[in-house]
Amino acid sequence: MIKKFLETGKIVGTHGVAGMVRIQVWADSPEFLCGFKKLYTDANGENYLKVNKIQPHGNVVIAKLEGINSIEEAEKLRNKTLYIDRLDAKIPEGRYFISDLLDCTVYDSLTGSELGVITDISETGANDVWHISKDGKEYLVPAIDEVIKAVDAENGKIIISPMKGIFDDEN
Repeated sequence: MIKKFLETGKIVGTHGVAGMVRIQVWADSPEFLCGFKKLYTDANGENYLKVNKIQPHGNVVIAKLEGINSIEEAEKLRNKTLYIDRLDAKIPEGRYFISDLLDCTVYDSLTGSELGVITDISETGANDVWHISKDGKEYLVPAIDEVIKAVDAENGKIIISPMKGIFDDEN
């Protein structure tokens, strides 16, 4: 299911005494979060924090949020999960949010047979690995161009050309 508001990170601490916060970013890089003017504090987008300033700082971002002006106010936000509005996100064609791929049904490009459902995605550094489950078994499939043929996340359908040896019924 395509969600409008996506988990994007968590406030993990404070930075300085003027109310700045450190945010652990759940994206490909901390820079991704730097383009957003609003960070939502709930999955429904009902509450948000306006971003006055945000910048990468190692593997996190440091943000100054409107109305948060002291270390005490910033500390109250610790462990708060943050969300973005997908309409504010600009991602390259052929890239997807992990939440969009979860629960998609995967089909074989040659036979059209159902291979299973994506239940998890591991980020390995070189490429993502999709966990595809069917009939109580889990198959690990590299998310690389040679394997992934078509992704229709809106309709929950993915077509792949599986590598030999991954699924039991292959020779």
